[in-house]
Amino acid sequence: MAWNTQQPLSVSDAVAAAKAAVEGLPQIMVVGEVSGFRGPARTGHCYFQLKDEASAMDAIIWRGVYQSSGVQLRDGLQIVMTGSFQVYAPTGRLSFVARHVEASGEGLLRQQVAALAKRLEAEGLMDAARKRKIPVFCTRIAVVTSPTGSVIDDVKRTLARRNPLVEILVSGCAVQGEGAAQQIVQALRRAAAVQPEAILLVRGGGSYEDLMTFNDESLARAVASCPVPVVTGIGHEPDTCICDMVADRRCSTPTAAAESVAPAFDEILRSFHDRTARLARAMQQTTSRLAQQTDALSMRAHQAIRGSLRERSMRVDALAARRCLQDPLAPLVDRRAQVELSAQRLHEAGARATERLELETPSLAHRLTATGPRVVRQQHVEIGQLAPRMQGVGARMLRPYEELTVRSAAQLDALSPLKVLGRGYSIVRDEEGHVVSDAQNVEVGAPIEVLLAHGTIQALTQKVIKEEEHQHV
Repeated sequence: MAWNTQQPLSVSDAVAAAKAAVEGLPQIMVVGEVSGFRGPARTGHCYFQLKDEASAMDAIIWRGVYQSSGVQLRDGLQIVMTGSFQVYAPTGRLSFVARHVEASGEGLLRQQVAALAKRLEAEGLMDAARKRKIPVFCTRIAVVTSPTGSVIDDVKRTLARRNPLVEILVSGCAVQGEGAAQQIVQALRRAAAVQPEAILLVRGGGSYEDLMTFNDESLARAVASCPVPVVTGIGHEPDTCICDMVADRRCSTPTAAAESVAPAFDEILRSFHDRTARLARAMQQTTSRLAQQTDALSMRAHQAIRGSLRERSMRVDALAARRCLQDPLAPLVDRRAQVELSAQRLHEAGARATERLELETPSLAHRLTATGPRVVRQQHVEIGQLAPRMQGVGARMLRPYEELTVRSAAQLDALSPLKVLGRGYSIVRDEEGHVVSDAQNVEVGAPIEVLLAHGTIQALTQKVIKEEEHQHV
């Protein structure tokens, strides 16, 4: 479409011309950093700017594209978008609409590191309660780092300057590149084997990719499970890796890590003098307080002893004033007087009782003579009334028992062996008095006793006929 550049265009025509020109561009790939991220919006779409060091452009990712990408957008993330430019006619705004999105370069690495950090945090490896306390004055320190370079020299120089008494053990390893993470794990094991008070895991600064070794999962778990407290000093102040998060203490630089485990010697001396002065003041205060307590206790003891002595003195005086101690025979004399007085009172009381009985005896005899026959007659009448009732009740009570006795006597008579004997039978007993019911139990010549209805016969056995022979006969 040809345009007449000499004639003015309406806004709509100008925007339409720009829209046609832009939409005629082919689909392209753009890499940049996310900025001003807003989304997902209520509709699920994402709106933000994609920028680099010199330029920025508006970008749009529709909901379906964003959900299928698997990328969590945020400010500062480096991404690669495949799409095309579009012009929104109502406002004439140019936007890049993505058809595909993926993380790129350092942004992808940061996203992977963030996911690993979140997972390890969920396992509790970053909990403050799990981390161990580093000794204030370490005298034996192991350093895990590259044996070459300026870092180990800086650590040694810092420790020598601050406290020359600290023993330094170096466990060398690679801190960058392929296989560095496994070398650091082995170096940590060697360092822990010599049983230092703390381990310094340090390296100098570098790019994010250079520090990725310290975001390795196996290394992070080795740091967390190390039997010796681990202090990290990796990179510079803004650099933070997963090893820093799981370590027992994180310092911003290797020098700061060395300073944290080795207080300066002058600081130690100053702390020593300060604590000496504090101890002296505490001892003085304690001594003063104990002296005051001792004086108070001494006064209380003196008062208590005086009070006890006064009380005992009064008790002794009271005992000394007793009559039994002043005159030991006094209790006997008093007791004798009481006995004599009691005897006199008993004698007088007996005499009075005898006189009263002598006066009351005729009266009692007369009363007994007058009332005795009347009581006897009354009892006689009552007995005469009760006798017929007792006879009737007794007969009624005995009647059931009489009938039971008669029935029992009849049963006993029927079962009595004497009645059987009366019919001509007899009972034979051996010499021991046992009843003989079987001829085989008696031997020839053995004495037997025959019990009859009237009398007993004693005899000797002449012959024993067994049951089979008897049947045969």
